[in-house]
Amino acid sequence: MSELYEKLLAARESGDFGALADAIPYAKWLGISAELRDGELIGTLRFDDKLIGNASLPALHGGTLGALLESTAIFQVLYEAETLALPKTITITVDYLRSGRPVDTYARGIVTRHGRRVVNVRVEAWQEDRARPIATAVVHFLIEPIGKTRVDGS
Repeated sequence: MSELYEKLLAARESGDFGALADAIPYAKWLGISAELRDGELIGTLRFDDKLIGNASLPALHGGTLGALLESTAIFQVLYEAETLALPKTITITVDYLRSGRPVDTYARGIVTRHGRRVVNVRVEAWQEDRARPIATAVVHFLIEPIGKTRVDGS
């Protein structure tokens, strides 16, 4: 059993996705974490000065918001799908709705379609007011289901 799958099983069982987020170096470096709150998986981007893209406003860099949205979608797929590997991003479309202020930012993903090999997720990010998202995304992932047999027989 892979280390990722062991961490995933432990996270599903305990509701603590911290170790799973820490297993992804990019998410760890950015300060992205995930946790279950009232039955929802919430991604969090802890504010840090290194995340500022426009110092004159100041505003969060769009790439960090995109990373939060994509990471939250990945955590949601790992939470819901039976897979032994990280989902592979096919496409991601991000809509930036307003500037992200220099505070913690949160995101929530909703699986809108779960096929055998492709999963579609809608994600939105907000700061203080969940009803006023600062960015949204639609992400399509390729997943490798447990027990999948390759065409070449391997």
